[in-house]
Amino acid sequence: MIGIDDGPFKPHTKGKALLVGAVLRGGQWLDGILSTSVSVDGRDATQLIIKMVNESRHKGQLRVIMTDGATFAGFNVIDIREIFKRTGIPVVAVSRERPNMKEIKQAIKNLPDWRVRWKILRRAGNIYSVESRSGARIFMQIAGVKKNDAEKIIKTTATRSFVPEPLRVAHLIARGVGENAEKNQSVEKN
Repeated sequence: MIGIDDGPFKPHTKGKALLVGAVLRGGQWLDGILSTSVSVDGRDATQLIIKMVNESRHKGQLRVIMTDGATFAGFNVIDIREIFKRTGIPVVAVSRERPNMKEIKQAIKNLPDWRVRWKILRRAGNIYSVESRSGARIFMQIAGVKKNDAEKIIKTTATRSFVPEPLRVAHLIARGVGENAEKNQSVEKN
C-alpha cells in the first residue's frame, strides 16, 4: 500500500508543496518512496496522484492508496473516487480529527472555484469513525473498498501509532525533506 502526505508550504501563495508517497508492505516494510509537487490551493493534486501511482514501478504491489485527508497544500482537493477509477486501487482518506464540513465550506469559499472543490469534497461520501490502535479514534472516507475492509486495513497497518504506518512514514519524510528545503532556500537568500 501507499500512504500519501504533503510537506510544509506557505499558505495563500502561488507556490508548490512536496507530496510524498511511502510504499509499505502492510505496516511493516518500506519498499519505496514516490514524490511529486502540487500547487498550493491548486486543482492538480488528483491528477498528479493518479500519474504518480500509475507510473510507479510499485503499482503492481499496491492494494490500497491511503491519503492524509482529502486536501493537500491548503485546499488542493483530491477526488478519491476519480483516483480509484483511474488507478483501479481503492482509496482510504484518513483524518486524525473529524473534518468540520461547515468550517471547511466557509474557508473554501475564499477560492474562486469553491463550488467545484466543495462538490468534490462532498462526493467523497460519508465520514466514518474508526477504532485504530489502542482504542484511538480516527476518521476515514473511502472509495472502492467496503467500510469493514477499510477498518481492518487501518487496524492492521497502525503498527507504531494510531495513524496507519504508510501515512506516518510519508508524513515524516515529507516534513523532513520539506523543512530541509526551506532552510536551504533561506540560506541561499542570505
